[in-house]
Amino acid sequence: MSSECEGKSSWPELVGVEEKTAAATIERENPLVDAKIVPEGSFVIKNFLCTRVWVWVDVNNIVKRVPIIG
Repeated sequence: MSSECEGKSSWPELVGVEEKTAAATIERENPLVDAKIVPEGSFVIKNFLCTRVWVWVDVNNIVKRVPIIG
């Protein structure tokens, strides 16, 4: 799945981190992607893109899932 994409593809170390810090870290560590902040429970498009990372956050803007390319 994400192995076909260039650069870092997963950020497990960002679970528990504030959304803006997480997004900045993702985009710094892989400049080929855009981090998209998504509140838990939201609907997102299901197509796979090497240029997108969903960053799922709770009501306190804390990352709740491992951000991965997709």
